[in-house]
Amino acid sequence: MKVFITGANGLLGQAVTSIFTRETGWELICSSIEEKSFLDYGNKYEKLDITNKEEVKRVINLHRPDIIINCAAFTNVDACETERELCWRLNVDGVKNLIIAAKKEDCRIIHISTDYVFDGKNGPYTEDDTPNPISFYGRSKLAAENALTTSDVKHAIVRTMVLFGIGINIKPNFALWMIDKLKAGDKINIVDDQVGNATMVDDLAWGILKLAEKNLTGIFNIAGSDILSRYDFALKICDVFGFNKALVSKIKTADLNQPAPRPLNSGLVVLKASSQLGINLIDSLEAIRLLKTQLGT
Repeated sequence: MKVFITGANGLLGQAVTSIFTRETGWELICSSIEEKSFLDYGNKYEKLDITNKEEVKRVINLHRPDIIINCAAFTNVDACETERELCWRLNVDGVKNLIIAAKKEDCRIIHISTDYVFDGKNGPYTEDDTPNPISFYGRSKLAAENALTTSDVKHAIVRTMVLFGIGINIKPNFALWMIDKLKAGDKINIVDDQVGNATMVDDLAWGILKLAEKNLTGIFNIAGSDILSRYDFALKICDVFGFNKALVSKIKTADLNQPAPRPLNSGLVVLKASSQLGINLIDSLEAIRLLKTQLGT
């Protein structure tokens, strides 16, 4: 089996590369926008901008993978509101380029999506619920899903949310940002009206591996097993790491005046992934304990 990973230098891309290298004997080709891989596992690496249609076709034709795992995306939801053209190029046109290349080489795509395809009025959501995005980021991710579902390329779509974990040269994620602040004794304001799953990146990567192994198609929610507010997640971090809870203050999403609207009452129902992939997705407390171990604290 030959697997081509886009966005391999990001948080999820690194986790997918690590677990596929460790658990399979498959040939991996990692790609990202940077000149070199951040990981040194001896896998092949291609510098690739997925918005460049001809380069995507050339590289996929060169390697002829069985599976493309698309971990590349513009995920800064506020920047997506103000940099819409860039957002669309990466999140939609990039996926369309992968679809064209995959069709030519007869390979399947595992694509990573988000709970932001929903409006957050009636969560948690199953795979069969009707999307209704309220942000430009959400609209771009839904457009990518639609490009896949209307193509004749064999594919699976993985929806996830609030991804956290460790990696090399990664952008700060919600959990690590809070840990850094609380460790320094800084006060933080955390919203208590955004509800959903918090997802350990290792857990998501494991689910993607099982999806690849089982050759399944369709939409799968893969996220943490419990649903809680961001504020309650912060308090659990305090419990596990021994931080002072008095440093954490409740606020409302509206207080932040962010460019992108957030789905508030969100969350993803993960029963389908648990049963069909045969995985036990961990809850937020177990995930935070694992993160503490990984950080060596």
